Amino acid sequence: MKDRLVVIPTYNEIENIEAIIRKVFSLSVPFDLLIVDDGSPDGTAQRVRDLQDEFAGRLYMLERRGKLGLGTAYIDGFKWALSRGYNYLFEMDADFSHNPDDLVNLYRACAEGGADVAVGSRYIRGVNVVNWPMGRVLMSYFAGVYVRFITGMSIMDPTAGFICYRREVLEIILHNPIKFVGYAFQIEMKFTCWKYGFRLVEVPIIFTDRTKGVSKMSSRIFKEAVFGVIQMKISSFFRHYVPRKSSVTVAEPVDVL
Repeated sequence: MKDRLVVIPTYNEIENIEAIIRKVFSLSVPFDLLIVDDGSPDGTAQRVRDLQDEFAGRLYMLERRGKLGLGTAYIDGFKWALSRGYNYLFEMDADFSHNPDDLVNLYRACAEGGADVAVGSRYIRGVNVVNWPMGRVLMSYFAGVYVRFITGMSIMDPTAGFICYRREVLEIILHNPIKFVGYAFQIEMKFTCWKYGFRLVEVPIIFTDRTKGVSKMSSRIFKEAVFGVIQMKISSFFRHYVPRKSSVTVAEPVDVL
């Protein structure tokens, strides 16, 4: 039975895509993989097509026209997975900044640990970031402080993009549009889960900056996060959330090794 699917958005990831696919498929716990490619001109999609025969029944791809945004890529991937009956859905970067080995820990936090959402957290045990300049580390860390202050969530890494969701969570929160695309998309997803009363846990990871390819971070994405959080909080006052469970957000590290 289809159970676990990893969604990886790509744009110009030709240097990383084959290696990340092979690494995911080498894990002791089996995962299927969906690549959502936004018309990469560097041949990323063709490389995925070349590997689909080798990994038939496990490697899938959605091809979209142009750069439509990280948030919409994940949402399209999640809807694709829900329509095919997957129970655990993961989001992960293509550039090895997220260690694929940690997919197993995120899965266990949900499947065995009772979490509805498992967040791969860079900051639950100090600052676990490798190869980032200090300015970017500080920007990311204090973005978390800012988000916690505005929203009231206790999540230490609200901008994290390495996550496992139970299907029931996405079936509910995707009924309403998710508005943002970059950092703010990640915040909005966690905030919406929290408002609905789902149980979020943070699993400690080590984040390693990409060594190949080009970062997609931009000042526009950062500004969206800063101003989007305030907009999101204000909008929540006019939206009715019906809790599906008792609201328990666990901000302590969850060890599932």
